[in-house]
Amino acid sequence: MIVIKSPREVALMREAGLICDAVFAKMAEVIKPGVSTQELNDIAEKIMIDMGGASAERGYYGYPGAICASINEVLLHGIPSSKRILRDGDIISIDIVVRKNGYCADACRTYPVGICKENAHRLIRVTEEAFWNAVALIKEGTPLGDVEHAIQQTVEKNGYSVPREFTGHGIGRDMHEDPSIPNYGKPGTGPVLKAGMTLAIEPMVMEGKPALRTLGDGWTTVTKDGRISAHYENTLVVTKEGYEILTIR
Repeated sequence: MIVIKSPREVALMREAGLICDAVFAKMAEVIKPGVSTQELNDIAEKIMIDMGGASAERGYYGYPGAICASINEVLLHGIPSSKRILRDGDIISIDIVVRKNGYCADACRTYPVGICKENAHRLIRVTEEAFWNAVALIKEGTPLGDVEHAIQQTVEKNGYSVPREFTGHGIGRDMHEDPSIPNYGKPGTGPVLKAGMTLAIEPMVMEGKPALRTLGDGWTTVTKDGRISAHYENTLVVTKEGYEILTIR
């Protein structure tokens, strides 16, 4: 069931979203060669707590981190570690879910580390472009399949692929709510958007083939061909005329 949020609930989600924005502003400053993903985790979690929020990821089905820190071929759920040190030329996706006052906001950014090759910069650009092309269609009355198709079209015309196993989603009191929002779809299909729906739209893009495997820790999901991947996400609310992003100040 898709839950329509009241203006009060959206305002609470906006507070959580502003914490996401603050975390990303700091990540842009501190991500550099020589920094461990555990350091990034600790910096992010301190900001969440200092701003009155908490990580909704920590403890979720036993997940041990406050953020997901996914490097290069890791598409999702990279577990922060003091042993995982960023190197020049890496790219890293920082995926966070903040809970404040009982409501969640979910967002992700992919950052280049030091001096990266052009193919890495291009992948990051296309991933973000897929998000903006998709949300440009969002308003009350739009079929969700139109949004999903826009992501797929942007990604595939650039020679990349999207995963089938992982999707965007509704969000609110819970991190994951209905509807599921794949990064592929057919125009004119799916639920029709209504004002008050809150959605996490998240293009996940792979440079190579859309095949994945999960490592022995049960969380870290990597591309089977070892090629790099990127991820861009925001939480938004559907309005009569369009949308409002809750995770960008």
